[in-house]
Amino acid sequence: MKYERKSSHTIFDHKYHIVWVTKYRFQVLKGAIGHRTKELIQQICKENQVEIIEGHIRPEHVHLMVSIPPHLSVSKLMQYVKGASGRKLLQEFELLRKRYYGGHLWSRGFYSATSGNITDEVLREYVRNQDRDQEADDQFHVSE
Repeated sequence: MKYERKSSHTIFDHKYHIVWVTKYRFQVLKGAIGHRTKELIQQICKENQVEIIEGHIRPEHVHLMVSIPPHLSVSKLMQYVKGASGRKLLQEFELLRKRYYGGHLWSRGFYSATSGNITDEVLREYVRNQDRDQEADDQFHVSE
């Protein structure tokens, strides 16, 4: 799937699959809390020029496939999303304040994987063949 986006001086196609879980994997993202979580994530992504390609909220975790502009790192996006959504959800829902009395809704880490048009093998072959006349056995070359 070709999916290029443009900004003032760049054309990019950066897609990521991101997954993160609630603290202790409590199944709290149901009903009104789940819908409010969706709204907050959409709002935060829109503010940061992140386009949501696919998304799914399960009772204890969130899956997103997003297109992120080059000026924004995945870890910075997750800092924005988890920080703002967690804070607002804890303010709005008393059930969450009781369960997460420490003030942290989301677990510490997250999973991230890139999605692209080429496989790892194709990329390795491309990098390896930059200087075809240079023969070397190692995987990291320096052009002379």
